[in-house]
Order: sequence, then C-alpha cells, then structure tokens
Amino acid sequence: MELLEAYRSLWSHRSLPATENNAETVLCDAIRRDLLDEMTHPRLRKSPYEKFSLALKRIASSSLDAKQQYELVRLYVQQLENLPSR
Repeated sequence: MELLEAYRSLWSHRSLPATENNAETVLCDAIRRDLLDEMTHPRLRKSPYEKFSLALKRIASSSLDAKQQYELVRLYVQQLENLPSR
C-alpha cells in the first residue's frame, strides 16, 4: 500500500481505489496503463519507451525516498518487460 501511495503522490490526478489486499495489483495495472499511454487519444499516444523515460524522470526528480524510487522504477521495468511485443 505504501508504494501505491508513493505512485499517487507522483500522479495526483489518478484515482486508484485499492484495499490492502489488492494494492500491488492496482499499482501494476496503473503502471501498465501508463506505459501503454491508455489515457491519451490514440493518435497522440507515445511509445512505451517514451512513457518509461518520462516516468523515470518524474520518479527521479520527486521527493520520494530512495527506496520508494527504486521500487517504483523496478515495477516500471518489470511491467515494460511484460508488455506484448509490437
């Protein structure tokens, strides 16, 4: 739940309702949607690698502690690797 709160602090406009039991699933799904740029019109979407780069910059420049930054980056890498090939 702590990492989900850290993610919410970076992307404050996103409502991510979750319980203690499904917080990690909700977080991984939100990261996957972010990488696929699903919240943007299809003609304006960026590639997953561009979205990954933007997310890393946002995480690195945040006020989160180093452990939270590391864990969020790790989840982003994991989700990027799990995306289907295009």
